[in-house]
Amino acid sequence: MGAIVAGKDDDRAGVAGDAEPPGAPGPGDTAEPGGTAEPGDIAEPAHIPEPRDIPEPGDTVEPREIPEPGATPGAAGPSEPGDVPEVAGPSEPGAKPGPPDRRARIRRRTRRVLFGALILLCTGALLIAGTGYWAYEHYTGRVQRIPHAFPTDVPADALPPPSKSGSQTFLLVGLDSRSDLPTTGNDAEAPEWKPGAQRSDTMMLVHLPADHKHAYVVSLPRDSWVNIPGHGMAKLNAAFSWGGPPLLIDTVQRLTKVRIDHLAVIDWSGFRELTDAVGGVDITVDRTVSRRNGPGGVWTAGPHHMDGADALDYVRERYGLPNGDLDRTHRQQNFLRAVLAKTLSGGTVTNPLKLKRTLDQVTSVVSVDDRLSDGALRNLVWDLRSVRASDMAFMNTPVAGFDSIGKQSVVLLDANGGAELWEAMRNDTMAGFVATHSLDTLGSRVS
Repeated sequence: MGAIVAGKDDDRAGVAGDAEPPGAPGPGDTAEPGGTAEPGDIAEPAHIPEPRDIPEPGDTVEPREIPEPGATPGAAGPSEPGDVPEVAGPSEPGAKPGPPDRRARIRRRTRRVLFGALILLCTGALLIAGTGYWAYEHYTGRVQRIPHAFPTDVPADALPPPSKSGSQTFLLVGLDSRSDLPTTGNDAEAPEWKPGAQRSDTMMLVHLPADHKHAYVVSLPRDSWVNIPGHGMAKLNAAFSWGGPPLLIDTVQRLTKVRIDHLAVIDWSGFRELTDAVGGVDITVDRTVSRRNGPGGVWTAGPHHMDGADALDYVRERYGLPNGDLDRTHRQQNFLRAVLAKTLSGGTVTNPLKLKRTLDQVTSVVSVDDRLSDGALRNLVWDLRSVRASDMAFMNTPVAGFDSIGKQSVVLLDANGGAELWEAMRNDTMAGFVATHSLDTLGSRVS
């Protein structure tokens, strides 16, 4: 039942290929016109107003710290979309969560980040094709970091080796916070990153081959029944609630045997704001399905123009869907691609004010691990400048079926099918894997 989902050619979002590379002229210069435009290429605006808050030479921007999460289990809330399941306790004998090492207070105004898996691709294109080198430096330099995101006490035999080919794998985490205060990005107001306060509602592995010509996005169902180190069997999304980024990374690496090179975290409320910044997205619902929030209690079949609030309800809904959590991951993938296409549309790129507003919004809601340096981020954005939506493949982790364990509805992963997928990711042979496996194409019509 493992569904593999590929991007369609009719959803292309072009990226200008003649933009200035790193080391190009500085602020005030404009890119020279390129050659004959390819279908989907973005028109380059002549100028974009310089943001008022660009640091002056010599200024320093103090990075804000997000405290290292502890591993204390958090109590599960009501059975709402995104809730962490209630777990009686660790399944492994003697396993006890330890107290957090420290809890640093979060400062409000800090450096911002430019990365969010698919959002990275569209934003990188915007920076290079639409704004000029000064903005490229400005936005990639305002980076917020998550300190101590990776586990430090993992046995050597449980730590996957780095890629030999030069490929990279990112873990993208979409948070559903139990607090009304934002917990990621430059507007974070929650005073502490407390165990149990955030739930990893969405988890995706984004694999970038060594040539950086494609991207492969693999969704990990939040209800996957997996072994969480120190806790035993539980739903995958409990790992982040119990132990933050380190425990989630450790869990995913042990599950897949794939080395995670970097982490990108975004609160879903950030996607709501980004959707509004680009003027909403258009998504077609192929059949009428129930809707827990919103007018009428249903999503009617047909096209919908969704603002941020509608889009957030759409991607978080899982009740009433035939395949539950799997259908929801399809919705999330489709929504991300719709945001990508809308962000790369001419109406955004050729409008300086709208472009700046979009870039400001993207860079204000995403956080990455502190291993991703400014220089590495700039190089990555540059390398990905020519990647289009049609160069990305979306897929779900292979699934064997569904079950109820205690009072929890869980997803049972397909160990054999997953082994093939993870081997291809480890060996940087994802192109061959996609070509030789049955594809469930993700079009624009996703319920």
